[in-house]
Amino acid sequence: MSWLFDALFGRLREMLIDGIIFNFTHMFTEANREINAIAEQVGQTPAGWNAGIFSLIQTLSETVIIPIAGVILTFILCYELIHMIIERNNMHDFETFLIFKWIFKSFCAVFILTNTFNIVMFVFGLAQSVVNSSAGIITGSLDMEMALADLAVQLEEMGLIELFAVYLQSALLSFAMNVLSLVVFLIVYGRMIEIYLTISVAPIPMSTMVNREWGNIGNNYLKSLFALAFQGFLIMICIAIYAVLLQGIASAENIHTAMWGAAGYTVLLCFTLFKTGSLAKSLFSAH
Repeated sequence: MSWLFDALFGRLREMLIDGIIFNFTHMFTEANREINAIAEQVGQTPAGWNAGIFSLIQTLSETVIIPIAGVILTFILCYELIHMIIERNNMHDFETFLIFKWIFKSFCAVFILTNTFNIVMFVFGLAQSVVNSSAGIITGSLDMEMALADLAVQLEEMGLIELFAVYLQSALLSFAMNVLSLVVFLIVYGRMIEIYLTISVAPIPMSTMVNREWGNIGNNYLKSLFALAFQGFLIMICIAIYAVLLQGIASAENIHTAMWGAAGYTVLLCFTLFKTGSLAKSLFSAH
């Protein structure tokens, strides 16, 4: 009967080893896929990510928001003109140069307002250039063959109970990668929706750019645009760091410690991905 038990235990060992390697393969594949998917998603401008949504937002902005922004700009320019006249002793000490200065400022304000979407697209085009330039360095680089070869050697030296424990842990990590995919989906798509909401009202803050008292609204809006645009680059860096940390799992001497470390890395990655938005705003001093 001993040969039967040996055959059963041997077959069970093979099944556990195959299951562990499958879970690790799934984990590495998902990590590579997420890195490449993020590089593709965050490296697009609002117009390129979904042309239909962008066209809708642009149409709403031009038909609904720009008229309001025009009224605000008219009020600001009239207020500046009245203030300029009163400040110069009701035009008794008035200089002709001030009129030309006001006309030039009005021209700049109208130019900025009528080219709001061009300015917005320039900001995201600049961020896209940065992301795409770094994509070749950051995109999926996990060496599955080398890692799994080292893992197979370690698994062959383990007993049945230890293999069963490793299998449960690897299944947990494989599930964690599915959770990570969901988190990445929420962050990437949530960021794009926030971008569309932000650019939909772009003409209103841009109409205040030339005014000294109200100009901080437009300046802070531009900072927010840069923060949203470069948040994608921060997301890519987080994923790249995670990939480097994940690379050492299978080659570690203690596979149990390495797998729990990987679980910790996954939780940490989810936390840092959610923090990229506030970090980007902090870097660009956007409120």
